[in-house]
Amino acid sequence: MSASDGASDAVSAGPAAAARPRNRKQLIVEAAGQVFSARGYHAASMEEIAAGVGISAAALYRHFPNKYALFAECADVMVDRLVAALDQAPPEASLHDVLAALTRVTVAHRAAGGLYRWEARYLAPVDRRRVRGKFGQVVDRVTEVVRREHPAPEDRLRAVAALGAIGSITMHHTSMGVRKIENLLVYAATRVAATDPAAAAGSAGLVELLAPPVPRTRRAEILAAAVPLFARDGFATVTNGQIAQAVGLAPSALYRHYPGKVDILVAACLQAAGLLGQAVERSLHRAGDPRDTVLALTAAYVAYSFEHNALTSVAEAELGGLPADVRRPLLLAQREHIAVWEQQLRAARPELDPRQARLLVHAGFGVVVEAGRALRWRDTVAHREAVTALVIGALL
Repeated sequence: MSASDGASDAVSAGPAAAARPRNRKQLIVEAAGQVFSARGYHAASMEEIAAGVGISAAALYRHFPNKYALFAECADVMVDRLVAALDQAPPEASLHDVLAALTRVTVAHRAAGGLYRWEARYLAPVDRRRVRGKFGQVVDRVTEVVRREHPAPEDRLRAVAALGAIGSITMHHTSMGVRKIENLLVYAATRVAATDPAAAAGSAGLVELLAPPVPRTRRAEILAAAVPLFARDGFATVTNGQIAQAVGLAPSALYRHYPGKVDILVAACLQAAGLLGQAVERSLHRAGDPRDTVLALTAAYVAYSFEHNALTSVAEAELGGLPADVRRPLLLAQREHIAVWEQQLRAARPELDPRQARLLVHAGFGVVVEAGRALRWRDTVAHREAVTALVIGALL
């Protein structure tokens, strides 16, 4: 570090440079978690993170040698908060109290929590195992309480799904008072944990999904080959060479069909939006009263998520990396989809206001993601119906 670097830090920090806060490292981790969550690991920059703390990038490197070290620290710190919250709860704590403790931590750090949903795949294997081990401790504790208070099949799945309802708050921007958010999430998570996974038996019969077209053109083959790669490794790390190899083409041949890699991602997001829109339309057409409609919507969304898991994860994880002119219509379609759910849920539960309904809808989506992952997205009728039941527990 040169003298000029120190001077630039003092200038950027202004009068505060003379009294550097003792919690500077904590402030950096907080700011970094929000940037990683909002922009993704690869799109985030050390300069942007430093600006969020009010220091220079050079000063940031005094605390962390590189972006990855900061990223790994963020992942550790956030899961450590959840573990600490449970450590403070007495062994005899009720399910409500355990879930409330986890909810308070999650809501307090809402802006940074999205890092786990998709970005944790960029952790090195040893770091990923460590973070998963800590999450495993959280799941084990919640499962223990669920088993004690609600003895029924699939106690661990119900615990994971309840945590998914709570974690959903990190994936959207619905604005409410903090206490109201916490109360509603705890209510939803508690209901999920108490739900019999067999409660929605027969719901799979409500679903009739349209399958994506069979790849009959080279362009469609490229899209079909790229989506699993994007889902597994992340858009930023997949190369044109990998996509070309999966299709049996030379990398240069891709450009005859897509101008660039981002155009393949755009096509994937558009396909996901189209298939989901069709599933919603069919659900609304077949449903009866408002509660039946919510059940039909849920069954269709769960079936869609299992059947098109790779496509769904790509569309959700990579949307933020799309060019703004392409992202706007996709975000509009996403909002319209949420509005349909909100309208139908409020028809079934008139006591809910729009924001409450929206928050519960997102909680239901969180249940699908985490329960589906716990089931390794093995697409069976039993798995679809179990997850549908858990989502209905959160909503109705």
